[in-house]
Amino acid sequence: MYRGFVRHIGILSHATSCTFFMNIFIRAISLILVAGFIFVPNASAATLEYSGWIPYWKAKAGADDARKHIKVLAEVNPFTYTVKSNGTINDAGNMSASHWKKLRSSAASNDVRYVPTIMWSDGAAIDRVLRDAELRKAHIEAIVELVDEHDYDGIDIDYEGKKAETKEYFSLFLAELNNALEEDDKWLSCTIEARMPVADRFTSTPPATAYQFANDLPSIGKACDTVRVMTYDQQTADQKLNATAIGPYFPNADTRWVRKVINQMSKDISKDKLVIGVATYGRELDVTVSPTGKFSYKNLWSFNPGYGSQIEKKFKVKKSRNEAGEQSITYIENKRSKPSQKTLVSYAPAGTPSGMQVALGAKEYARQTGESVTFRMLWWSDAGAMKEKVALAKELGVRGVAVFKFDGSEDKGIWTHLK
Repeated sequence: MYRGFVRHIGILSHATSCTFFMNIFIRAISLILVAGFIFVPNASAATLEYSGWIPYWKAKAGADDARKHIKVLAEVNPFTYTVKSNGTINDAGNMSASHWKKLRSSAASNDVRYVPTIMWSDGAAIDRVLRDAELRKAHIEAIVELVDEHDYDGIDIDYEGKKAETKEYFSLFLAELNNALEEDDKWLSCTIEARMPVADRFTSTPPATAYQFANDLPSIGKACDTVRVMTYDQQTADQKLNATAIGPYFPNADTRWVRKVINQMSKDISKDKLVIGVATYGRELDVTVSPTGKFSYKNLWSFNPGYGSQIEKKFKVKKSRNEAGEQSITYIENKRSKPSQKTLVSYAPAGTPSGMQVALGAKEYARQTGESVTFRMLWWSDAGAMKEKVALAKELGVRGVAVFKFDGSEDKGIWTHLK
């Protein structure tokens, strides 16, 4: 039903021999224009589509979370299906469970698309299956059978870690899958990696291999009904932004970086299909600063926002919003370490935001003493970061915003901005 409306309008407009029906169509459009408004299914309107992934590892909490806020969503994506090395599909999230059934019923009642995700991250297996015409056909048939058997509104393809040489075959796969799904008016959502300007990824001349991307953006934009961009896990990808940072810089997604990515990708994919992905989690790292002021990072683990509050209380530090528009805390994990947290804070320049006092104090201490210093840093996305990304999506005129993830542990304040 979701793709049929557009297709049927297209058929009607080409039926020039059907004068009677064409006259009715023209009169209807004229009446709407006279009334001063017309509906156009164009995502560049001020109202955005909101969607989000619900992870299988917190299935019940996530399904309940999404169901509670279902009225503001256009699509929900149970993040449940994976792919075995032979191309067969595995239900990692037990899609027959009662919490999924309740979510699906709620989605149907509110005209929200119920589109599960198939996630595959084995680059070698993806290449082997998609490169072989027979294996690719069997894989597509398995997906279509899955959608038809459960009467899903469509499917979301999230195939990551692909090889550059798989690009052509991934495009063929999406085009063929689109044709197969289109027969039953099923939705094809595609989730792909962010692509930024190549020149921003390198401090010197980019190597030739930098241009061998695994995603053919024009082909993907043509085959998919929506293209959701994973504009998160930026970390150290943008060398230009890294070079201008005054302290440690390891963002989930700097709003400036997201702007670059969408401007770059919209050259090949219509903004009517582009969706900005926004993360709701963060990362904790060990950060070392050298006497020359260079920061190096050891990524420890991911966390949900509530963990930040625990660290604030335990180590008597305060978070602050950083230059990426997200939240940061820096602290000394071992209270017996020297220099101590108190000492490093005393070295921080006047006016340093609370969350960066240990970091910038460590930078100055290392400069003055010639000793490298290691400290802990939390960096995460919260409601304020969500507000910035939603505002950016509206400014750029893209289709919407997709949230990774809904699991009951996100900053509850994000929901005030998804409207």
